[in-house]
This record gives sequence, C-alpha cells and structure tokens, in this order.
Amino acid sequence: MQEKQADEAAESFATSPGVRDALAISLRGCDELLPQADWARKLARAEATGQPLRIKLGLDPTAPDIHLGHTVVLNKLRQLQDLGHTVIFLIGDFTSLIGDPSGRNTTRPPLTAEQIRANAETYRAQAFKVLDPDKTETRYNSEWSDALGARGMINLAAKYTVARMMERNDFAERFRAGVAISVHEFLYPLMQGHDSVALKSDLELGGTDQKFNLLMGRHLQQEYGQEPQCILTMPLLEGLDGVEKMSKSKNNYIGITEEANTMFAKVLSISDDLMWRWYTLLSFKSMAEIDTLRQDAAHGRNPRDIKLLLAREITARFHSVAAADAAQQDFALRSRGGVPEAIAEAQLAGAPMGIGAVLKQTGLAASVSEAGRLIDGGGVRVDSCVVSDKALRLQAGTYVVQVGKRRFVRVTLS
Repeated sequence: MQEKQADEAAESFATSPGVRDALAISLRGCDELLPQADWARKLARAEATGQPLRIKLGLDPTAPDIHLGHTVVLNKLRQLQDLGHTVIFLIGDFTSLIGDPSGRNTTRPPLTAEQIRANAETYRAQAFKVLDPDKTETRYNSEWSDALGARGMINLAAKYTVARMMERNDFAERFRAGVAISVHEFLYPLMQGHDSVALKSDLELGGTDQKFNLLMGRHLQQEYGQEPQCILTMPLLEGLDGVEKMSKSKNNYIGITEEANTMFAKVLSISDDLMWRWYTLLSFKSMAEIDTLRQDAAHGRNPRDIKLLLAREITARFHSVAAADAAQQDFALRSRGGVPEAIAEAQLAGAPMGIGAVLKQTGLAASVSEAGRLIDGGGVRVDSCVVSDKALRLQAGTYVVQVGKRRFVRVTLS
C-alpha cells in the first residue's frame, strides 16, 4: 500500500515531460529508488530552479581494477550526469582503511595507505572511461574524515544505536554464528553516511548490497538538519556464466582494461537470455531501441547479430570504434578457422609438389631454403594444420596455404 501511495505521489509531481523522462531514466534497470516520491520532488525542483542536483557514488579502492560489474552503477551515474546534474565520484580512501563489511562473513583484512593510493589512481582513470571527466567532481573522503578527530568520531557514533546496527543482516548473522565482529566495523556505515552529510548529496547510488549504508546517509543527514538524500540501488551484474555475480574470484568477469579482442569475444560468449539483462544494465541504447531489438529477435533475427551490436558498443566504449572494428574482424576470422574471406589464389601444375616449391611459386617464400626456415619455425600451415615436415608433397587438389598470421593463398594444384 505504501509503495502504491508513493508511486501515486511521484506521478503527481512528475507533471512535466522533462521530469517524467528523468524519472524513467532513473528507474531504468534499478532495483530500488527510495523514496520515489521524494526523488520526483527533487527533480521537479531542479527543473523549476535550474539548480542541478548533487548525485554521489562512492567506491572504495580495495582492488586495482574495475570490471563490467562495477560499471553498472557508473553507467547510471553517467545517465544522470547527461541530464545535467552534478555528479560526485567519491573515492573512499579513508573508508578503505576500515573495510566495508557489506556481505562479509569475516572481518575484511586492512589495506596499507600505499595500496589504497595506488588503487585510487587506477579507479579514477578507469571510471573516466564511463564518466565525463570535465563534468565530474572527484572527491576523497579523507578530506573531512581525517579532520573529524577522536571527538568528532565520538559525536558521530552517538547518532546511531547498537541495536539499529545489529539489524544489519551480515552483522546479525555473524553474531548468531559466534563469528567475531570488530568494533571498527561499526564505524564503516557511519563514515559512509557522514560522506553524504559532508557532500550534501541529493541522491546516492550503490549496489543492492549497499542499501544499509545508503540508508545510513539519509539518517545522518536528518540528524544534522539536512534534507535527506534519496537512494538508488542497482542490481549486481551476473557474470559470463549467467549465474554468479561478476567477480574476479569466480573468473566470470570482463575487466574494462582487457585487450579489445578478448573483451569482444567474451561478450559474445554470454547466453541469449543474459544478453538482454546486459543490454539493460550496460548499454547506452534507449529502452525503445532495446525493445526494437527484442522485437527483431522475436521475428526471426539471429540473436548473435544483436549480441554483436552489444559487443561492439562495449568494446568501443572502453577502447575505440577502430578497436571494436578490428576485434569484430578478428572474431570473424577465428570463426572461419582463421581464414579471411578474400585471399589470393594461385593455379599450379606439377602435382605432387613439394611444400617448399609451393611456397616459392606462390610468393609466400623467396626461395625453397627460406621456405624450409619458415617450416622449422612453425610458421607454415596447410588447411590450418601446422607443417613440420619439409619433405611434405601436396597431391592434386585445392589447399589454403598460410605463412605467419596474415599471409594466405588458396592454391589449386593439378
């Protein structure tokens, strides 16, 4: 009933096409937007005043690289950035010292300050493969967290109760199981919530596992007399297996710095069903465009052709259009057993003919002796099979003869 009332309230505020469109973009692919009516109010106020909203995403640099799963929330941030709002990419260099207990059944091992600094630089560079760096406010939460000091930390801790903290699932489960909970872990959600106070955020984004921390931000803003932020949670992206969430530890991930050919091929390896979820969460195509692709698939278009479009889009975003073109050509080449569609052809007489003579007469080798050296080096193939015998003689027929990675001749021998 409450959700229905909130939806009705949101509709009453979303009277202009601009607000309705912004609300639709906000809701695309999200798990929850809370409270939706408040977010509609904020959007309507921003439209009326011309004052952009402050939208925050915090990431702790606990690992050196970002994979596509991380970009789900970054993509949402970019969509809201494109609406003209102020986007704050917050690097949790202070909170990384504590370690996020979200989803953990043990205390997270601490990182050194040097590890955090190195990872933070990598995160920042990689995040700007999605965000517009010229329109992004990059902040580090050590700016205000270090300045709190012991007195400030005590005052902050007084804003929340242990009973409320133990409502958090991972803490409750660990307590029931008799697994140790360090006192400093209680500080993590408090410090993340304090970030929202320091930044005066209107909306905070995170994965579904961050809901408790995001709600803490709302609570603390109210405690400090601020208008509470709304929260938007995004689903955790399933990895290449289509079952487990994308994770390096499960080896079902695509790193955004992976080589273009590898990235392209990995996207094409996902299932047809998973493709549509990836389109919703990873593509910058509009939902109308995606719906059209769904209709095309329903009317007989090969899903692989639609998956190719997704692979091209993702590869081009993290590399370049030229790299995506080359990756598609490379994939097509591998799909045909490594043989290009258009290759030179040669008609030779004198079967059976030694492989050295074939290479010389087709121009793949300058001499028979050079042909022998190429064979010794493993650089000669006939019909995709490596030639190791320099005495090989080819009978009458047609063969694809290859030297190295890119030199091919289709030989018809009579």
